[in-house]
Amino acid sequence: MVRIVSKKEIAPHVFSMVVQAPLVAKKAKPGQFLILMVHERGERIPLTIADYDRERGTIRMVFEVVGKTTAMLSKLNEGDELFSLVGPLGIPSEIDNYGTVIVVGGGIGVAPVYPIARELKAAGNRVIGIIGARTKELLIMEEEMKRVTDRLLVTTDDGSYGQKGFVTGPLAEVLRSGEEVKKIWAIGPAVMMKAVCDVTRPYGVETITSLNATMLDGTGMCGTCRVSVGGQTKFACVDGPEFNGHLVDWVEFINRLSRYKPQERLAYELYKKSSGG
Repeated sequence: MVRIVSKKEIAPHVFSMVVQAPLVAKKAKPGQFLILMVHERGERIPLTIADYDRERGTIRMVFEVVGKTTAMLSKLNEGDELFSLVGPLGIPSEIDNYGTVIVVGGGIGVAPVYPIARELKAAGNRVIGIIGARTKELLIMEEEMKRVTDRLLVTTDDGSYGQKGFVTGPLAEVLRSGEEVKKIWAIGPAVMMKAVCDVTRPYGVETITSLNATMLDGTGMCGTCRVSVGGQTKFACVDGPEFNGHLVDWVEFINRLSRYKPQERLAYELYKKSSGG
């Protein structure tokens, strides 16, 4: 059992949850993820690590309520326990002193970008951050990102805050300015990561993306999370979750993400009816 230390709704239907998991916190690194179960008969879901505190032995997760399991998770409170939490899983981000780097977070993707930006900054890089959301009220972790970047650019789809448009707008502006960018990380919805790669490809800047593939065991045994990268089949759980976005078969990846949408919607609707909303 894993005890919940704190839970807070940081945007509509978006929650920050801190859990006591000292063994996980001891080994956790940016870019890695967890697999948790809310209860004994529950679904196993992957969540990327949003932060960790080795001294306190805690792990922070940020998630959006998009289906049955995340809805159940959001109903838990401080002092409640998760049935299980496994991690850290996956290969960590490659942190080094590259020079000038850009980290791009879209929507809930700002959360896993945060520890990457923090460690890149600590390694001596000049970190340019770009974060975006559909509206101002859905923007998360702006203050945290300001603290770990040298320059932070903010966008909203509807123009309610920051620059109107998508994260690709300011990204293209920075690249066109001639600033020598050595490496880029982009985490968010698949269509956003694909769009970022389309912008960066002509400049030849390596662009790392985190693939939120469908997962079951998280150890490479089931093959559910397979993705095509550079013409080869990779498993997001053990070969990733980070991959060079210029090599990802985005059409295949996006299609695979939508494969179980009807079943997910049905499970969520049945849960809402049985739980009274």
